[in-house]
Amino acid sequence: MTKRVLTTESGAPVADNQNSATAGVGGPILLQDQHLLEKLARFNRERIPERVVHARGSGAYGYFEVTDDVTGFTRADFLSEVGKRTETFIRFSTVADSLGGADAVRDPRGFALKFYTGEGNYDLVGNNTPVFFIKDPIKFPDFIHSQKRDPFTGKQEPDNVWDFWAHAPEATHQITWLMGDRGIPASYRHMNGYGSHTYQWTNAAGEAFFVKYHFKTNQGVRSLSADQASELVGKDANSHQTDLLQAIERGVNPSWTLHVQVMPAADAADYRFNPFDLTKVWPHSDYPLQRVGRLVLDRNPDNVFAEVEQAAFSPNNFVPGIGPSPDKMLQGRLFAYADAHRYRLGVNHTHLPVNAPRTAVVDNYGRDGVHATRNGSRHDKNYEPNSYAGPAQTDAALAAPLAIHGWTGTHEAPAHAKDDDFFQAGELFRLMSEDEKGRLVANIAGGLSQVTRDDVIEKNLAHFHAADADYGKRVEEAVRALRED
Repeated sequence: MTKRVLTTESGAPVADNQNSATAGVGGPILLQDQHLLEKLARFNRERIPERVVHARGSGAYGYFEVTDDVTGFTRADFLSEVGKRTETFIRFSTVADSLGGADAVRDPRGFALKFYTGEGNYDLVGNNTPVFFIKDPIKFPDFIHSQKRDPFTGKQEPDNVWDFWAHAPEATHQITWLMGDRGIPASYRHMNGYGSHTYQWTNAAGEAFFVKYHFKTNQGVRSLSADQASELVGKDANSHQTDLLQAIERGVNPSWTLHVQVMPAADAADYRFNPFDLTKVWPHSDYPLQRVGRLVLDRNPDNVFAEVEQAAFSPNNFVPGIGPSPDKMLQGRLFAYADAHRYRLGVNHTHLPVNAPRTAVVDNYGRDGVHATRNGSRHDKNYEPNSYAGPAQTDAALAAPLAIHGWTGTHEAPAHAKDDDFFQAGELFRLMSEDEKGRLVANIAGGLSQVTRDDVIEKNLAHFHAADADYGKRVEEAVRALRED
């Protein structure tokens, strides 16, 4: 076999990769040692800014296969026929901690999925919970600041966490999810994924529907107790990465079944609560789950940095037949995600292999910028319209238009009959077994009891009382007992 030759970045062969060039034996290093300088300079630039949220992540390739006919709801080509397969890439992640954080922690999990469709990439960016802490993106930076490391102490502070939640009663539902038994998944394979937001589907006839995505794990839901998680973190801080990597390498390919809830667009205006409120779920009795297909992961990335860290997902990457809804949090993410990637990876991050379409042809007037790889030829113009046979618009909207009315300004969400912040949190609590309730209360009390301000504790207790009288009573007693110890 021919021996491969080590080269510099410019392709010149490297004579010695063990010793730097010096002025004589034992002398100082020479500035002319191009190979040394190139290696050190590249090493200094190997990493990019980590994600502000979802920094710690794992990824895998796979495919999505349609198992049920949904053409009555959407004209999306990758969902157009039973048996059709589309290549996918998924990135799982924790939310609050840094890139060096542990996997087995109490935190929501990102569930970001890229479909490499023939009509362009479709990104579905969700979590392992069907709801979230807030309903308006203007509060997102404040929420994340309260959950991440304090700028003075350099660590997460219970005072900050619970002080924000005390002033965000709509977070009560998600807190009940997070502090419950599913708050620490046993692995990425053993958790569900949700689109969380409400999206719009449009069929070939132009009829619009609002949908919510549910990816149900076929491995079964498994979670860890706080004690089990602490023990696992001590043994392997990368436990979820290890599990996903080894399972796929063994050929044990994890899978999920995708279901959707479908709401005719006309139902939204008179629904009993705001259907676009990210802090609420749609009861399955109103809109049952309808099966769509299955997601299978069958290939690990060859390079975690290139394919997991540089993977860029944006919820504004839609395809014909799928579009946004008036969900305010989704509307904010349509800008924020793409902008985060332009900052971290550059304006041409969509040229990177993991982000580039697989089968769809990219043809537009974007030019130049750092790391541009698609600049066209001398015959291609960088403006439109033109008379040089450049790409032109289709005049076919991806999704149905959304009706709007009223005055511009900063408005609270429209009032619906059941628009309160506590009802669904109480329903979730009442669905739990006695053992589940006990663990939920212990998890909440363990954090809330560390708060130093009595008024912050009282505000949070009021939220649990409002959700369910027994819920509030149990948390209050547990917090009191821990503070008296």
